[in-house]
Amino acid sequence: MRIPASLGAGVQTTLDDLGTPLVGVTFCVVDLETTGGSPAEFGITEIGAVKVRAGIIEGEFQTLVNPAAPIPAFISVLTGITDATVADAPRLAAALPAFLEFSHGCVLVAHNAPYDMGFLRAAAEHLGYRWEPPAVVDTARLSRNVLARKEVPNHKLATLARHFRAATQPTHRALDDARATVDVLHALIAR
Repeated sequence: MRIPASLGAGVQTTLDDLGTPLVGVTFCVVDLETTGGSPAEFGITEIGAVKVRAGIIEGEFQTLVNPAAPIPAFISVLTGITDATVADAPRLAAALPAFLEFSHGCVLVAHNAPYDMGFLRAAAEHLGYRWEPPAVVDTARLSRNVLARKEVPNHKLATLARHFRAATQPTHRALDDARATVDVLHALIAR
């Protein structure tokens, strides 16, 4: 199998659009926790990522991010991230460049990638970085194309992680969710 050399801006094509052999691709599986649903109105509270190549983990990245705004109560209940949790965390201006350096040259992978990529793009633009859309694989979309309707009731990360017996179950914390997505990605590629 091969992965596309260039997937374009937010467009995921099939593995039939050949490019670099999969064994030569370094994936950076990323997950974000945020203060809400829209990158125009809300901020990032945590970035977690796992860099993997040929099925071998090459590194992990995790940082809390102080969004410089109150975290809504329902988000704190969902993620366990509170205003106190991020009080001493780096601001986006420090956290984002560190993540961009970690993920440089990788194919980004995320579950429901338009959400995470939207926040990353908005953050980069807010900080004055030129956003060059990376190659992106969306495991949610990939699962809809790979799995039969009768195999899973939905394509949520928790459902897929259980279905594929992922070593880490999603917890609505960025690094745990990125680790679970790695296992889901590998299982989907194997299919």
